[in-house]
Amino acid sequence: MSKIKLTITGCTGRMGKQLIKSSHKHKDFKLVSLTENYVINKKIKKIIPEFNSAKSFKNTNVIIDFTVPKCTLEVLDIASKLKKKVVIGTTGFNSKQEKLIKQFSKKIPILKAGNMSLGINLLMYLTEIASKSLGSNFLSKVFEVHHKHKKDHPSGTALMLGKGIATGKNKDLNRLIGKKYFNKKSFPYGKKINFNSIRKGEVIGEHEVKFSSGKEIITLNHEAFDRALYSEGALMAAKWLMRKKPGLYSMRDLLNF
Repeated sequence: MSKIKLTITGCTGRMGKQLIKSSHKHKDFKLVSLTENYVINKKIKKIIPEFNSAKSFKNTNVIIDFTVPKCTLEVLDIASKLKKKVVIGTTGFNSKQEKLIKQFSKKIPILKAGNMSLGINLLMYLTEIASKSLGSNFLSKVFEVHHKHKKDHPSGTALMLGKGIATGKNKDLNRLIGKKYFNKKSFPYGKKINFNSIRKGEVIGEHEVKFSSGKEIITLNHEAFDRALYSEGALMAAKWLMRKKPGLYSMRDLLNF
């Protein structure tokens, strides 16, 4: 079986570096190109990084993108013209950008996930079950911690968990989002879902969902210790996407939860 030809965008970022490291160890992939938004004149794994372009994506089968929304949309525009598959780990998209991603997915297979971790996607599934089972007598809130370099808040994962709560109640997340707190030691439950985001040190990722009736509290949580779990999940997604037709997929589709 021939190896899957892989492109990694944002190759000097935290996840870019981790993806390069993980892909180098993975027997199913061959790294054929790397991209970045500034000039790099030295080779990384024998490859000189380029800007996003038809030339840099020409020989690849699948692109893995952990960058920023503006860059991701640039990648999708080029990839859709070349019919290349794309795995998106970027977060922080606004509603207009989300609609654009859906439009691109009509042309190419795209797997998009706020978190590539098996554990987090299982946590989201459990959150849906808990939300549905506990009903309206329980209020809920979401807490998350990430490293000080992360710009968006709440995190894409926190919003995934919020969506899990909303899905369990058969409601639209946008109508259930409550207050968004930042770097608070504590924060309240509300009639809607409140979020609290902490940014400190080099924390890879901690997420917690709480349900309270006032008489008891149920807590679901996940803690990441190694960034490799995200890169390995992204590579699993890239391999899975190779067999798919155009469409917008998630890790839930891959894991069949």
